[in-house]
Parts: sequence; structure tokens; C-alpha cells
Amino acid sequence: MGQFDNSYVHLPQRFFARVMPTRVAAPRLIRLNRMLAEQIGIDADALDAGFLSGNEILPGAEPLAMAYAGHQFGHFTPQLGDGRAILLGEVVGPDGMRRDVQLKGAGPTPFSRRGDGRAALGPVLREYLVSEAMAALGIPTTRALAAVLSGEPVYRETAMPGAILTRVAASHLRIGTFQFFAARGDFNAVQTLTLYALQRHFPARIGQDRPAMALLEEVIARQAALMADWLLVGFVHGVMNTDNMSISGETIDFGPCAFIDAYDPSAVFSSIDQNGRYAYGNQPRIAQWNLTRLAETLLPQLSDDQDAAIALAEEALAAFTDLFEAAFTSGLRRKLGFLSEQPGDLALGQELLAIMAEQQSDFTLTFRALAEHPATLTDPFVAWLGRWNERLALDGQTPETAKPALQAVNPAVIPRTHQIEAVIRAAVDRSDFGPFETLLAALTDPYRSRDPSDPLTLPPTQAERVWQTFCGT
Repeated sequence: MGQFDNSYVHLPQRFFARVMPTRVAAPRLIRLNRMLAEQIGIDADALDAGFLSGNEILPGAEPLAMAYAGHQFGHFTPQLGDGRAILLGEVVGPDGMRRDVQLKGAGPTPFSRRGDGRAALGPVLREYLVSEAMAALGIPTTRALAAVLSGEPVYRETAMPGAILTRVAASHLRIGTFQFFAARGDFNAVQTLTLYALQRHFPARIGQDRPAMALLEEVIARQAALMADWLLVGFVHGVMNTDNMSISGETIDFGPCAFIDAYDPSAVFSSIDQNGRYAYGNQPRIAQWNLTRLAETLLPQLSDDQDAAIALAEEALAAFTDLFEAAFTSGLRRKLGFLSEQPGDLALGQELLAIMAEQQSDFTLTFRALAEHPATLTDPFVAWLGRWNERLALDGQTPETAKPALQAVNPAVIPRTHQIEAVIRAAVDRSDFGPFETLLAALTDPYRSRDPSDPLTLPPTQAERVWQTFCGT
């Protein structure tokens, strides 16, 4: 086992509550991510179901539950915190990066709000699959180190098998962490948290005149890039509350998330998102709204003069749109196989998206078709394909010569919701984890060419289509 090198536990006591995981009856390992363990400097052979369930505590761990607040669907809740997650501690990997190791579903904490602190098997498998898929797609994300059956039922609508996920993250600092202290007028804590976040995630910005401005600019840049990444693979987070937005710029908390099948900018899956606040195409706007909430907590550090502080924050926040649009346009160029930048590139990409929306074309398969068999895109794509060929020619390319680059950025396989649901049903109803392993293997190699008839590449039939996803907490 790698050495823990904990830092958050040395912050003031009001930042967290010390808490031990609650023992479970009969933990059994479902999956251990041995490659990730090696990457973060943990001896995989030292990890067993006892440690990964919290029944035994890893040497050097100092378990705690973090305090945070958050805007949930636009409404502020001053105290949330880790209600079913326990941070074991931090490890520094061979790459020099510090990472949190956290158990999800390890029992109640002082922040559980009468909850049982447990997790059901379905949501644990969903987070394992989707977070590892995001990593394979090259998108910043928390990672899944292990999944364990608890041997005990959890009770939601019905009794379900209990499970525990071991999650790895650059950190679990959230916008809501800053809001927790700002809501209490505890600006010393906000300042302490600012310096801690800078040191942990953006050490190159330490020592600047306005640390809070440096932090705000960095988080804005990371979130702008992340929103572009999400849209470019068709990802819908589903619950972009400020307590689910990471300071590090990682995708975090895969509750009612989904990937779109047919392209639809207004796509909503989460059963609790009644008004489409977190719809696919709305995610950049919501990210900027969330970042504005972060900026509000930092105002006292930006200037003693409130008007001057607001002006500085607004200047930083105004950069979000340009940063997002630049990242999205650059990513769209790559998805279209362009090597250079031409003025009409964004318009050409948007024209393709408009045709896809009108035709209800599958987002992933349409872009993959450009990589492997563009001739299969018939009317009404034919005229657009002609303009695409002309644009490729400006870079001295043809669809055939652009093929390797197109295959490298347009996945053949994504975590389709109907496939995840089938995996969960097999595991929950029959204790069959074979489909989970099969899907996981495909999702962690998403760019490999596959037979067009491979079931894992196919969109759902009308009967298979999943219209709503659920948080599962």
C-alpha cells in the first residue's frame, strides 16, 4: 500500500468531521482497478474487500467527512456535506500528483441528514462505468478504484443489494465548499480554503497579489474546457448543483447522468430536473452561473471596495464564454478532421449538428461515420458532405487520409444508458457481473474500430430507450 500523505485533515476542525466507516456484514470484491492503483502509487495486492468496504482502515488513513453547502436547482442549502462518503486520506502517486481516496456508501456521517449513508449496487456500477469511460475518452474526471458488495441490503423504493465505491479524485473541493463558509460569514475560512486550493491545484499561481483572483481565473478556465468536453461527447451531467462542481475541473458525482443518443440540445434525462435546468445544451450557461456563485464567496478577498471587487469578478467571469467557445470550436474541428483553422469551421460544424437534430441522428454514430464510412450518410447529409470534402481539401486531406485522426477523437462506444441499465439488472437480479465486465472493457477502449453490428455500438431500439434517469441516493 502506498503511503498516505494527508493535508485536508490539517485544516481547521470546522472544515470536516472525523468519522469512521460503519462495518458491513460480508464484503465481497466486485472489481479492482489495478491499473489505476499502480498509477496512484497503491499496491493493488494489499487491497482486499475488508479495506475497500471500510471494515478495516488502511494504515495512515485519517477518515473524515467534508463540510460543504450548495445551490440545488438554484435554491441554496447552507449545509450539505458528505452524507454517504468518507475521505480516507490522500496519496501522492509516482507522477507526483496528490489524489483523494474516498469511500462512497460507507455509512452515515454527521452530514447524513437522517440518511443511511449507504449506496445501492446500481448507482455504484453506474459511477464505475461512466467515470472510467470518461477517463478513457480523455475527459477530466474522478476515477473508480474499486467496487465492493456490502453483503447487506439498502432500502430505497425497495430493498436492493448494498455496495461501496472507492473513488479517486484530484480533490473533493467543490464550489459548495466555499459557499459553506461564506454563508456563515467565516471569511477567514474562505481565505484559508483559497490558499489551500491554489497550493493543491494551481501552485504556479501562488504568491500573486490577489490569490482569490488567481483561483477564480483558473477554475473558470477549467470549467469552460470541461463543458466543451462534455458537449463534444454528448454527456449530460443531470445535476449540476454547485456542490457537484469540482474546483479541480474534474467531472464529479455521476448520479442521473446520461449520454445522448439522438442529438437534441434540449435533452434532459434526470427525473428530478423537471424544468430542464440542466439540459444538455444548457450546461455551459449553468456552469457560468455556478462560477458566479464561487466569485461571490471570493469578493472580500478581491478588494476592500465592494464595487471594485464586483468589477474584478465580472471581468473574470466574462472570459468564460470566449474560453468555452474556443475550446468547443477547437474540439469540433478535431471531430471533423480539420488540421488548420478556417473562418467557416464553426458554421460548418453547426450546420451538421442542425441536420442531426432535425433528423434525430445518433450523435456518436454520425461522427463515427465520418471517420469510417461517410458514404453511409445519405440525404439530407449529401450536400453537407460535399462542403466537408472541400474543407478537408484545404488541408490537403481526403476522408481517407483524415480517417486515423477522426477515429482517434470520435468514439465507437459510449456508456449508453440502456446498456448500463441492462448491466445493472443482470447484477442486481441475477448476481451476474459478466455484462458489467464486457461493457467496462469496451468503454475503456472506446476508439477501437468495431464491427458495425456489435451490440455495444448500437443505439437503443424504441423499446430499449431510457427516457429518465434517477439519482439513486
